[in-house]
Amino acid sequence: MILENTLPILLSRLDFAFITSMHILWTPVTIGMSWLLFLLEWAWLRSGNEKWYRLQRFFEKLFIVNFGAGVATGVTMEMAFGILYGPFSQAVGPFFGNILGFETITAFMYEAGFIGLMIFGWGKIGKGMHLFSTFNVALSSSLSAMWILVANGWMQSPTGVVLKNGLFQVTNWWTAIFNPNFDIGFPHMWIATLELSLFFFAAVSAWFILKNRNADLFTTLLKPTLLALIVITPLQIFIGDELGREVAADQPTSLAAMEGHFHTYLANGKPDTSWNLIAIPDVQAGKNLFSIQIPHVLSLLETHTWNGVVTGMDHFPVKDRPNVWVPFYAFRIMVAIGFFLFFMALWGNLLRLRGELTAEKLRRHPNFLRLMVFSGFLPYLAVWTGWWTREIGRQPWVVYGLMRTWQGVSHMSVGAESLWFAGYIAFELMVWSGAWYFFSRIIKKGPDLDSPVVGSSDTAASGGGIAQPSFAKPTLEKTR
Repeated sequence: MILENTLPILLSRLDFAFITSMHILWTPVTIGMSWLLFLLEWAWLRSGNEKWYRLQRFFEKLFIVNFGAGVATGVTMEMAFGILYGPFSQAVGPFFGNILGFETITAFMYEAGFIGLMIFGWGKIGKGMHLFSTFNVALSSSLSAMWILVANGWMQSPTGVVLKNGLFQVTNWWTAIFNPNFDIGFPHMWIATLELSLFFFAAVSAWFILKNRNADLFTTLLKPTLLALIVITPLQIFIGDELGREVAADQPTSLAAMEGHFHTYLANGKPDTSWNLIAIPDVQAGKNLFSIQIPHVLSLLETHTWNGVVTGMDHFPVKDRPNVWVPFYAFRIMVAIGFFLFFMALWGNLLRLRGELTAEKLRRHPNFLRLMVFSGFLPYLAVWTGWWTREIGRQPWVVYGLMRTWQGVSHMSVGAESLWFAGYIAFELMVWSGAWYFFSRIIKKGPDLDSPVVGSSDTAASGGGIAQPSFAKPTLEKTR
């Protein structure tokens, strides 16, 4: 315990937490928005409606900025593995090396070619090929997320390996890749990328409608966005519930921390089935100093029975218990946001049923539009708090049950840790501020409604055929 509580180890954890928290701001939008850009482009090609083309080109600019920020922060995260978690990187190399190699081949190299065609291909390749490129950007982004969740899910529920001579040696690749946490953790994260991107679309649309700028154009986008959200938001809540049950089965200390659940049984011998709405947890004392409880709710959530047994912290030594404060309240913030976003989807679709989804009529509902703009930021917070719940709930293990965090960190001095921390903070904030500067400029300028539509009669074949050659035609000269 003395080793685990030293300042250098705490700084390593805080440093990596900051790096991953900044990186995860960008990647979910890249994944989710790439699919939405594909759908916008498909709608344009299918219908011929110029509005979908204008919207696609506008949001593509925001996508490019977001993509660049994700790449920049992803590079520093790769560095941080080796610098901050050297022993861990070496130990998991036989597994992680292959998984990240698969990501490089099936996602990064794959994505690199098609994103070039997507961004620079307008006017140079056919419409069908451009749509195909956009689809492959979306698919490769999702493959990248899949491999990352394979690796992180394995850290949560390590299967298919043995720890031998300080290395995690793979005994069953299928079991290691399709570990119990991945099976439900990946769908939960992938749906989160769609939910975040849909609310990004909805928030930007609401802002333009509220400002009465291109209101008709963005009302056109808001309609299908709200329709998609009425499906995505409850689906995410359902998958989150399934993931909670998986955590209860394979990582009970994390579930106990998320719920502030210290006692498996009450003093009378009956299962403690109460769910803590709020609490003041004390890990060392092994109890909540104060809590507001609702009987039977915890049992219903985790076992789907009235009096089911949910394992509490008292089943584990104090040294194996995670911090409770952060997972407990981060989890509740995430859940509250999830239900609020569902409420916003319901509200928007109620307006649809009442025939209120026109630019003119929506401006009679400024509170809805303002809350929708506000809702654009909430999924970011939900992703943050969900990730913090996941990572802090796993402590004090870096690989659950097999390698403790203090065994995986690089044991640097406080000065070295502080220097890296300061450098990472400066770099990440520079990327963040630069991205938001360009975001604000793009949104302030708004969609380009003046330039000709690519592939129209006013342009070269752009995105709608083969670009015409610009070189002079060869000539033959007759000679006697």
